[in-house]
This record gives sequence, C-alpha cells and structure tokens, in this order.
Amino acid sequence: MELKEVLCMSKGEGKSSFLHNSGLTRKVAVKSKPILERAVESLFTENPSLPFQVLNAADLGCSSGPNSFSVMSTVIQSVENKCRELNKHFKIPEFQFYLNDLPGNDFNTVFKGLSSFVGEKHKNVSCFVMGAPGSFHGRLFPRNTMHLVHSSYGAHWLSKVPELRDEERLPINKGKIYISKTSPPAVSEAYLAQFQQDFSFFLKSRAQEMVADSGRVVLVLHGRLSADPTSEDSYTPWELFAEAISHLVSKGLIDEERLDSFDVPYYTPSQEEVKELIDKEGSFAVDLMETFAIDIGDKDIWSDATRYANNIRSFTEPMISHHFGVKILDELYDEITDLIVQDFASQTEPDKIINIVVVLKRKK
Repeated sequence: MELKEVLCMSKGEGKSSFLHNSGLTRKVAVKSKPILERAVESLFTENPSLPFQVLNAADLGCSSGPNSFSVMSTVIQSVENKCRELNKHFKIPEFQFYLNDLPGNDFNTVFKGLSSFVGEKHKNVSCFVMGAPGSFHGRLFPRNTMHLVHSSYGAHWLSKVPELRDEERLPINKGKIYISKTSPPAVSEAYLAQFQQDFSFFLKSRAQEMVADSGRVVLVLHGRLSADPTSEDSYTPWELFAEAISHLVSKGLIDEERLDSFDVPYYTPSQEEVKELIDKEGSFAVDLMETFAIDIGDKDIWSDATRYANNIRSFTEPMISHHFGVKILDELYDEITDLIVQDFASQTEPDKIINIVVVLKRKK
C-alpha cells in the first residue's frame, strides 16, 4: 500500500482523535497569525488599483481539526481590514478556499464544521469552500489561479521513506525509526536527499499554480536551528517511539524485523537548508523567514504527559497501526506515556519544538 493511502491524522471525535488533540498546531497557528495577516495584506499593497473579484486560497495539509477554519478566518478578516484601509467603498472580493490533504484525511469531520463557519461567523461574506484531496508533492490546481497558499506542519512530511538499506538489502538504521545519534551518516544523508527532492517539487508545483508577481506562499515547518540533525534543538518524538517499540520487541509483542523495516517519512530541516532549496529552485523570492520555539510540556497545550501522548497518537496511529497492527496500539502508547513522564521528570529545561516560518513571493 502506498504511503499516501495510510498517512493521515486519527479520524473521528474520540479522545485520541486529531480533532481533540490539535493544541500544538493551534498554538503554532496563533504564533504565526501576524505573519499570515501581513502576507494577505501584501496581495493588496502591491496591487491597490487591481481589486480581486475572487481571491483563491488553499490550505495544504488541512487535516480535520479547527485550525483550517482559523486560517480561513484570518484570511477573510485581513482582506476586510485592508479593503477598509484602502477605500471605505472598496468591494470585498468573494473567497474560494480549497482545503487539501491526502485522500485518507477525515474530510467528513471538516465538512461538518463548515456550516457554522460559513453560515454564522462570516455570514456577510461570499465564501465558497471545497475539498481538494491529493498530495501536495505535485500539482493540485490549474496554472496561474492561486493568490495565496498556506501550509502549516505539512511540508516536513515526505512523499516516501528514504532508501535505508545497504547493497545487500539489509537495514542500516537498526533499532531506530528516524535519524538518531547512533545512526550511521548515510541515514541523515538519505533523509536530506529525500527532503530536497520533495521540497523542490513542492515549490515547482506551487510556482505553476500561483498568479504571477503577487502570489504568496506561507509555510510553517517543524525544523531545527543547528546544522546537526541529531542536535538537542532537533526534537522529534521519534526517539521515544523507537525506545517504546524496542521495549515491546523485548517482550515478544513485536518482531525485531518489523521494527527494522519501519522508518518515518518526516524530516526537520534547518533554516539554511530551506533557504538553499528555495534559492536553488528559483521560482520564489523569500519575503520573510524566521523561527520561533514552543516548549515541550507547555501547559497551554498539554496539561500532563497523557495529553502529550494523546497528541502524538493523534498524528501517528494510522501509520503505526498499518505497519505493526492494531493489537499493540494501547500498550505501545502506554509505554510512550511512561517514557514521557520519565522524560519530563528528568528535565531541568524543557525540550523545544523549533518552527520555521517562510513567506514566499512568486517571481515574474
């Protein structure tokens, strides 16, 4: 089965669903909101004499939580504010929003919330919303049609797991599921090469879809500050996962071969790696690039270790269950919860999640 068929957030409205465990991405959206507002306003600043009849915007990797609605609200409010600033008689354009994610995404939950969003919060605005299932590692929309593309916590997911086997087809990242301090250099090299390929194709695809000169792309990626992908500022939950799965292997609940055949399609790039790829691909100019950090254990997001474990489960369970089976899920995530409790107790300073925010302008 292809990765795009199993990679999605946990569906429905249960306690481990993404719907109820999207606090991290919600805080990321709040912290990056001023940047999105400025990006939207810049569409009008550069073309004040050419009002839009329809503003086409897309949220790539929208998932099924409330954050897509907050993105749409930010876009609408920013446009309304800018129109009033430019001319009190300036007609607010109609809005066409495209909510994109892989076909396995829980679009039903998204659509259930649309009536209240469109019908109550923005009832005085002409707003149209449609789903756009498909991989953003390729074309999604017609040429020269999109004014704004937004993606938060999407572009660091890879289109596939990099090749991590030697010439004899033996795994080179034994006992791990991502880049680790004990991984051979070939592992980080393979992950970087896959990210370079995917992100370059992402940019090339968006460049064909954006309107020339003024189109904007706003990206938020889970990244790192250091050039070293195993540094402390490269925090991911994957080391916890590898330890928890290894413990279940020792108990005979998972075959060691299953662990050694599993690696995650995820890469936390550095700011320099992102900038280098943008410059090399050449379709966009960087309007803005900055980073901000969120503490692991932030009480505004996670009240305790269980809530943090549920958050991890909400975006990992589908691919974990596909590879290891559903029978081990509860025990695996209980093990992860215990490891998180130990990790929190041993820390003098909390680990940090580094976020890279990039605003891109389509070149002529």
